[in-house]
Amino acid sequence: MSMPKHDCLVRLVEDDHPLEDYQSGVPRWCSGCGDNAVLAAVQRLCRDENLRPEKLAFVSGIGCASRFPHYMRTYGFHGIHGRALPIAEGVKMARPDLHVFVNTGDGDCCSIGAAHWLHAIRYNMNMTVVLHDNHVYGLTKKQVSPTSPKGLKSNTTPHGAYLDAMNPLTVTLGVTNVSFVAQAVDWIPEAVYAVIRAAFHHKGFSFVRIVQRCPEFLPNMWDAWLRDPEKTLLLEHDDGISFSPGLQRIYKNRQAHDPSDIHRAREIASCIDPVPVGILFRDENVPCYEDVREAGTPRSLDMVKTGLEAELDKFTVWPDDEPAVRIA
Repeated sequence: MSMPKHDCLVRLVEDDHPLEDYQSGVPRWCSGCGDNAVLAAVQRLCRDENLRPEKLAFVSGIGCASRFPHYMRTYGFHGIHGRALPIAEGVKMARPDLHVFVNTGDGDCCSIGAAHWLHAIRYNMNMTVVLHDNHVYGLTKKQVSPTSPKGLKSNTTPHGAYLDAMNPLTVTLGVTNVSFVAQAVDWIPEAVYAVIRAAFHHKGFSFVRIVQRCPEFLPNMWDAWLRDPEKTLLLEHDDGISFSPGLQRIYKNRQAHDPSDIHRAREIASCIDPVPVGILFRDENVPCYEDVREAGTPRSLDMVKTGLEAELDKFTVWPDDEPAVRIA
């Protein structure tokens, strides 16, 4: 198999990447925050798959989880609130050779970024999207989010949230061209790693929801699930995830689920007690938008120059007494 000369040189110099090659800085999340578990799983995945750091791009919006790119020694883009997905789509269109990850929160994705989320599912671009769902706005200090449970008292709902919580799984499963949906909980590290690994290997828009604890603002929300293993449902299948014998001894509530069955996936996704863990749905046959549009086609210097000039001319202010002449 042929490869570009610069790729050959890189591989000659460095073939294996230790965990440290993907670590950057000290995470500033609260002790016990589920973001730490996701970061550990993703860095482990990069090491196990021996992914070259210069071939990785992590994109985020605004929120606690959106600090993720700062802790990865890779390409990263910390965008504005709710805009992680369109940024990631632009990266993938320009550089389809990159492994693109998106880290977004329940507010960032399901509220201000909801329109982008729905259309990103429809485009089905090849990227791994991790929704860090802690059911509250944490960075801005406890406001109700779209996934907050009804009755939650917060700084924006002092008398309790009025609406039932949005379910990101059922929403995703209801959008045209959905191709991969999975869920894990932050207190089972093995499942977090297994689900994200399966998402990475899927070609298409891989949507992974991580049910997270917020030790600062919702410290006791998931205590019942932590104390009682029967409140967690492990989804198993030959075409899904196989959990270790040790985990199976603890979590005996298991169910065989075929990820190709979208109707059953929607039924399972509607359940919160027990909370399902594993792959809910997968369809390898949905085309990726970047393939349909032949992304990554080289652009000549003239094409780039013409495009830039056309955009900049939109904002050019010409003097009233001078003709609109472009300066070369």
